[in-house]
Amino acid sequence: MQPLEIRVATEAEFDAVGDLCVAAYAPFLSQAGNYADVLRDAAARAHAAELLVAVDAEQLLGTVTFVPDGGPLGEIATDDETEFRMLAVSPAAQGRGVGTELLRRVVEETASRGRAGVVCSSQPAMRAAHRIYERLGFTRDPQRDWSPLPGVDLLAFALLL
Repeated sequence: MQPLEIRVATEAEFDAVGDLCVAAYAPFLSQAGNYADVLRDAAARAHAAELLVAVDAEQLLGTVTFVPDGGPLGEIATDDETEFRMLAVSPAAQGRGVGTELLRRVVEETASRGRAGVVCSSQPAMRAAHRIYERLGFTRDPQRDWSPLPGVDLLAFALLL
């Protein structure tokens, strides 16, 4: 595998990032209403937060939306925390550590900004993602579990720095 580069997505990559998110989340979309449209709209995420990508020899392998300062994409973070959303790895690249590296970048960015921690929400069925969170020291935070839509329950995870 070529060295993995994690950087801010370019505007030219927004469509590919949206397609990658939809492909990665496909097994979980049946219960999530119009969430595929939200996943596909990488441009909106890039304008509201920091849209990061993982690339290997210019091939897009994964993405995460880093929400350092709340705003329209903030869901459960307090003022002294950051949040991440839509951690997604191309189905062809899953199992290669891409998601772990993207999340490490989020944790490093959070620490460099002097924040107290990082939080996220995740569907219960996203067990592979939960394993990544746990590997990096995140723990469940059941007091912040919530439901954005009827029938869509989200689990909260937090990492204290």
